[in-house]
Amino acid sequence: MLARIQPSRLQGSVTVPPSKSMAHRALLCAGLAAGETRIQGILPSQDMEATCRALTALGASIARQGSLARVQGVAGRPKAPQGPVDCGESGSTLRFLIPAFALASAPARLTGRGRLPQRPLGPYGAIFHGQGLPFAQDETGVSFQGPLAPGDYGLPGDVSSQFISGLLFALPLLPGDSHIRIQPPFESRGYVNMTLQVMDAFGVQATFLDGLTLHVPGNQLFTAPAAPFLVEGDDSQAAFFLTLDAILGDVSVAGLSLRSIQGDRVMGEILARCGHVPGQPPRPLAPFVADLGDCPDLGPILMTLGLFCQGESRLLNAGRLRLKESDRGTAMAQELSKLGGQASLAGDEIRIRQSRLRPGPALSSHGDHRIAMALAVAALGARIPADIQGAEAVEKSYPDFWKDLAAIGARVELCHG
Repeated sequence: MLARIQPSRLQGSVTVPPSKSMAHRALLCAGLAAGETRIQGILPSQDMEATCRALTALGASIARQGSLARVQGVAGRPKAPQGPVDCGESGSTLRFLIPAFALASAPARLTGRGRLPQRPLGPYGAIFHGQGLPFAQDETGVSFQGPLAPGDYGLPGDVSSQFISGLLFALPLLPGDSHIRIQPPFESRGYVNMTLQVMDAFGVQATFLDGLTLHVPGNQLFTAPAAPFLVEGDDSQAAFFLTLDAILGDVSVAGLSLRSIQGDRVMGEILARCGHVPGQPPRPLAPFVADLGDCPDLGPILMTLGLFCQGESRLLNAGRLRLKESDRGTAMAQELSKLGGQASLAGDEIRIRQSRLRPGPALSSHGDHRIAMALAVAALGARIPADIQGAEAVEKSYPDFWKDLAAIGARVELCHG
């Protein structure tokens, strides 16, 4: 699908969708829990559908009505999957469900599409092999077999926090205490804190003994909360509209929690350092330095933002952008250059210079939802026409993105075929 963008006058408010990161975690806890959990804020997207499929294969029952999901969990006793489990392109689904399926002794196979089968799983491989369990990754997925045993688990802190969260869902259900020892540097700590927060809502605890060691008591049971679990608004998706407001003005965002611990909430702080004040007319934006260690998903939109800031902006610890749905740093630099944008990569750092964007050849999303959205912001911010191929990539996390843009005045034509 092609998104054809024309120069537009934007004005209005966007209510962002529920947090994908929190929704994944709530579904995992509900799927493992005893009783029926009601989760408010599960909207249709490819990643949500992948997690629901995987939990159904685990033995959970999920009924959907609008954004409400009713999940009857497995009470800590997952069943053996009947054939391969399709995780789509969702890294969270894959990495969260591997330990959950490994609670049982049956063999399991999880598959995926796009770049998912090539995304790193080495930390899990080391754990399984260390316990004498089979674990093999190939070009279409991963095959493994449990059961995992309680004990000491070592994980690198700079590959993906999803490995830590995946173990946190499973280890409390083992018949003994465990420790997760994180090798520094510990990046994306906010996502681990979110996992602990959601687990607590289901009556399961794990605590940091120090900044790098988690104590996980065994023999616990996830229990469905009496009240519906409410998924808060997504700070990751809000970042695109906050950036539009900083560049153009007259765009506001609704639906965010003031008490959120989402790592991507830092976007507001970055924009404030640039001199942006929400609700006031746009002003020249100062350059910024941002560390992506705790907010890698902001990489594409921060590259777009840098084009509109004076001088040179820098993104640190950007190496993990290579391990996402695409090689995000390289792909964004390539696409922005088509519009005259200046962005360069050197090791784990990305430098972006203020650029006067101009119309250019068709852009590509590289099949990556965040690149599609970041390129749309670049074109709208510069008030230039642009064609974005692969616009359907937003279906992965934010199917209504183009609709929400149009609602605030963006002239976007979606061309199928």
